[in-house]
Amino acid sequence: MSTILPTNDNESWSPSSWRSKPIQQQPEYADESAVDAAIAEVSRLPPLVHPGEVDSLKRLLAEAAQGKRFLLQGGDCAERFADCNQSAIESKLKIMLQMSLTLMWGGRVPTVRIARMAGQYAKPRSKPTEIVDGVEVASFKGDNVNGFEPNNRTPDPQRLVRAYFHSAATLNYVRAALDGGFADLHRPHEWDLDFIHDAAKRQDYEKMTEHLQDAMEFMSACGINSSTTPSLKSVDLYSSHEGLLLPYEEALTREVRSKHYNLGAHFLWIGDRTRQLDGAHIEYFRGITNPIGVKVGPSSNPANVVALIQRLNPSNELGKITIITRLGADKVGELLPPFVEAIKTNNLGVLWCSDPMHGNTYTSEDGIKTRHFDQIVKEVLSTASVLRHHGCHLGGVHFEMTGENVTECVGGPQNLSEKDLSLQYTTYCDPRLNYHQSMEVAFLLAGELKKQRKEKEANIRKRKKSADLNGDGLSECASPFISMPTTPPTPLETDIKRRKLQANQPQ
Repeated sequence: MSTILPTNDNESWSPSSWRSKPIQQQPEYADESAVDAAIAEVSRLPPLVHPGEVDSLKRLLAEAAQGKRFLLQGGDCAERFADCNQSAIESKLKIMLQMSLTLMWGGRVPTVRIARMAGQYAKPRSKPTEIVDGVEVASFKGDNVNGFEPNNRTPDPQRLVRAYFHSAATLNYVRAALDGGFADLHRPHEWDLDFIHDAAKRQDYEKMTEHLQDAMEFMSACGINSSTTPSLKSVDLYSSHEGLLLPYEEALTREVRSKHYNLGAHFLWIGDRTRQLDGAHIEYFRGITNPIGVKVGPSSNPANVVALIQRLNPSNELGKITIITRLGADKVGELLPPFVEAIKTNNLGVLWCSDPMHGNTYTSEDGIKTRHFDQIVKEVLSTASVLRHHGCHLGGVHFEMTGENVTECVGGPQNLSEKDLSLQYTTYCDPRLNYHQSMEVAFLLAGELKKQRKEKEANIRKRKKSADLNGDGLSECASPFISMPTTPPTPLETDIKRRKLQANQPQ
């Protein structure tokens, strides 16, 4: 039986306390007893992840918030049970590995990899019904709720059990593949760059991959390779999904050392449609130990987001909260600054992450949901620029993407048009970047991170030169993405500096 935990706002919490709150985006089942039976079965099954892994991820995200790492989160909009197979899983791993290595090359900081994988089977919908071939049917809400086929839209609670086993099978193969050396596939000389048609750009990217390969060969010549250093043969990859169906999330919540962990995934996020401050989702999320993502869209307001963060993370633990902005490429400059200033004013420790997908969705002339590559890139770069201007830094990106050559987003290196969308449009919900578009984004973002790193290094040299002339000391800024100086030292940093000076004084 779970412990009832007291909280700072004098309300007790348990894994089921959300049931007393208003709730959004839940399926309407015909037989509640069948739901109870399915949830009971899931609750008896073993966890999918280990609490130690959850704690490790939180520490890494804390470092990303400090500019010491960079977060890459990506995967399908909605996973399909049909994609629980070797080929589909490997294609997702491949693109995550290649993109993360590219970002590391540009930013010169390690990458934290979180996949929208092994559990992203539920999707919130704006309407309860939709029109398919002229017929109104219930909306598809993900494979763990109902079927994609129009004649299979009745919510089935047994799909929750199937979601558990598909997640378990996916995680099992991911672990086996990474432990077995699959990460060696991220070697740059094996990358497919045929998609780059622009000769100058292709030359730049080939030069980058050559540098990467040279660096790895140099390490190998020094005796540092996958044989002598096992960590080069494998990487850490964490799982994530939107915490939408709360009965399922409750069933996978376990008490460990007086803390409650959701052990169905390492990282969960709260969607833009379920972040009501007095709602069931916030009530559930405020009690779990996992790191949490909070989607922030145009309908958000700074005061509400501040209150939400304080409720989810009353101890202000760094690494706990990732703010995932999804504002739209043309609205970032107007909408993002008030959020940044509100969070800074309240001294809240968060990791800033850009989701450039959801704010840039539109419908083509043929009625197909799509996104334009240029707008996706624009939102990421605009977000990074705004954050830098306000003394913060972009600590991560969140993409809906696949390692397959689908045709769901227009533009990009293949210059896909709206007429191309029907060629390979396989998503169950929202459009994803394909392999070529994903790699193009990674190269462009790596270039931006490299530029910021060079600017920071130039600022350090400039300040060091000035300090040498004036006889002052110089301490390096904590973040590789922030132009110096940015913010005054914290009381802790001031205290550490004072004690160091006292220790160096002659007795």
